[in-house]
Amino acid sequence: MKSPMVAVRAADSSGVATDSRTPIRYIVAAVVVTVLGVLWYLTRPGPDAVAYLFMPAGGVAGVAAILALLRSERLDPVARRFWRHILIGMGTLSVGYLALAVVAFRTSPELPDIPLPAAALAAIGMLVAMWGVMRVPLGNTGARRRQLLDRTIAFAGVGTLLWTFGLAPMITAHTGWSAQSCVLIGLSFLLGLGGITKVSYIERGPVDRSAIRLIAATALTGVGVALLSVRNENESTLLAQSVVMPVTYLFVAVGAYRQAIATGGPARRTGTWLPYIALAAVDVSLLSVLRHGLAWTDFVVVIATVLLTGLVAVRQMMALRENGRLLRAQRASEDRLRHQVTHDGLTGLGNRGLFRTRVAEALDRGDTTVLLVDLDDFKTVNDSLGHDVGDQLLIAVAGALSSGVGPDGLPVRLAGDEFAVLLCPGADGEAVARRVLDEFAKPMSEHRLLVHASIGIATARAGEGLDRLLRQADVAMYAAKQRGKANWVRYHDGMEQPVLAHAQIGGELRRALDAGEFRVHYQPVVELATGRIVGVEPLVRWEHPTRGLVAPGEFIPAAEGTGLIVPLGRFVLREACRQAAEWLAEFGPDCMQKIAPNVSVRQLHDPDFVAEVFAALAESGLPAERLVLELTESAVLRGPQVSRTLHELDARGVRLALDDFGTGESSLSLLRSFPASIIKLDKSFVDGIELDEPGTPAAEARQAVARAVIQLAGALGLDTVAEGIENQEQADRLRRLGYTLGQGYHLARPMPADEMTRVLAGRVQLAVAA
Repeated sequence: MKSPMVAVRAADSSGVATDSRTPIRYIVAAVVVTVLGVLWYLTRPGPDAVAYLFMPAGGVAGVAAILALLRSERLDPVARRFWRHILIGMGTLSVGYLALAVVAFRTSPELPDIPLPAAALAAIGMLVAMWGVMRVPLGNTGARRRQLLDRTIAFAGVGTLLWTFGLAPMITAHTGWSAQSCVLIGLSFLLGLGGITKVSYIERGPVDRSAIRLIAATALTGVGVALLSVRNENESTLLAQSVVMPVTYLFVAVGAYRQAIATGGPARRTGTWLPYIALAAVDVSLLSVLRHGLAWTDFVVVIATVLLTGLVAVRQMMALRENGRLLRAQRASEDRLRHQVTHDGLTGLGNRGLFRTRVAEALDRGDTTVLLVDLDDFKTVNDSLGHDVGDQLLIAVAGALSSGVGPDGLPVRLAGDEFAVLLCPGADGEAVARRVLDEFAKPMSEHRLLVHASIGIATARAGEGLDRLLRQADVAMYAAKQRGKANWVRYHDGMEQPVLAHAQIGGELRRALDAGEFRVHYQPVVELATGRIVGVEPLVRWEHPTRGLVAPGEFIPAAEGTGLIVPLGRFVLREACRQAAEWLAEFGPDCMQKIAPNVSVRQLHDPDFVAEVFAALAESGLPAERLVLELTESAVLRGPQVSRTLHELDARGVRLALDDFGTGESSLSLLRSFPASIIKLDKSFVDGIELDEPGTPAAEARQAVARAVIQLAGALGLDTVAEGIENQEQADRLRRLGYTLGQGYHLARPMPADEMTRVLAGRVQLAVAA
């Protein structure tokens, strides 16, 4: 068991151990000095000069406590600087009073006034201590002007109180005090005032608040000495020297102890109470002087009262202004937060939460109409041009939507490329939809992009459900998408059925792919003069287990919409390459020149598409020059990523065909940038081309386009294929125009692989027989 005399080790918040016994030792010593001073004053053993020994004796305890504190290695540099100043100040003060004690014993039994050298040492000690207090940092000062005003108020108020009950009575006492004594008492007042004012604005820091408060409390000894000055001179001097003044070092020793055990602690609100205490202090001083006639010292109180009242009024005005500024800042912050919660950060439009709230409120009031707006093929912009361009486009779309809606509704962004509009009562939904589509028809953003959108319109009666209204608008929007781009559709009863069927087809596509229900049929491309097959176009068919053969027009849009067109196109490509390689191996290289599967837009945006093409060629053994990929003009016009993909395929030997040529807006300009080797005249220019109707604009236009395409292809060295030939007259007219290759039901219908095999086998037998 450890002895109780062993020093107790205490740990501070940082985990550094300190010896808490050492500071207490000097507190005990200071208390002993004070108690001995009291006992001496009560019993008076020895000469009166003994009273002068207690002040320097207490100084030994106080200085020793500070020295013990400074030996601590964990003391912060700022705190160490402060306590060094206090050490120098208290040490110099003690030397001054030691000199006074020496003089007292020499002049005993007469009690001396403090000599000038001793007073100078004491004054220097107090000034050094005051300088140490002034250099203590305030930490987070905040509003410096307000704090300076508060500190002035505190200084004036507490100073007035000390003047009234301390220094003024001492100066006006009948016995009279020397100038040096008045200066020392005044300096002790200033030290206390500085400490009180300083500690009121220290939140936390390296110098402990309680320690500075105790240093400031040393001014109480000066007050005590001043109050004693109005009594009998000898008695007041002995009491001050033996009892009152040694308490100074007791405060210093306790302050050193508080600093030794300080752990920082949390920041606290400071200085809020001091100006009001100062005001109360000056009021007490004023009441005191008003009880009798005003002396010259009392005018200081009156002037201080007037000054302090003005300062407090200024402070209140500053506080009101500051509170007003804080309230305005808080309201602005609340408005920003409210806006952020209810608005989209990118476009500035309202968001889904605001939209649902406003629609619900509108339904409570009456009939409500909403528009759902979905951008067509926006994903392609992000994939081909990047998300930054996509964001710029969304911002431009938001502006166009706001312009189109105008004062007739609230436009919002729901998510991604989905927008909505809550119409005001009485607004025409169809008119707003037309205006929005007209705005979208203009080039947008700095990239001058054209945007198409599908709009669904739905109206609900008052009291009907919010989710039901939005679901109906969603159904109408999908119906608009099925009709093509840049369309709007108003919801009507029963509209869910075809949309639901379309969604169900999309769900079954995944199952059909896994179950192997898709088949590839082949439609020949033939020479118009001889009927010889020069190639085939693979066409996908769905053999549904219960519905039978599903037309491509039913499931291809669903495959495009769900993204399943990518694995479906991959299946067609691999199967076509495998089958073509098998026919070439069986019937020889002259049985056909090419196989030409179609490629969708989504496939071209797949980053693995080029690798998949050459993987299919490698697995099947089909030469790259035998493969032709057919693309529509809309697929080609899809940005730099698609262009890079097509040029890479062309550079590696795969040929490209421009399908449905002549139907796009940029068909001719495409041929300058697109590495096509084949162009296919669209069926719309073949229909009715055989009719000889001079003067008929439609017939003449079809023949003019067909003639222009063959001439352009010849000039550029491109092969041509005429699509959709339905009769022999069309074939003959196309031959006369210069076309050598054709495709259509009249020449050959799409057929399964086994039937195509029999056709090829028959043609080989005819060739052998010939």
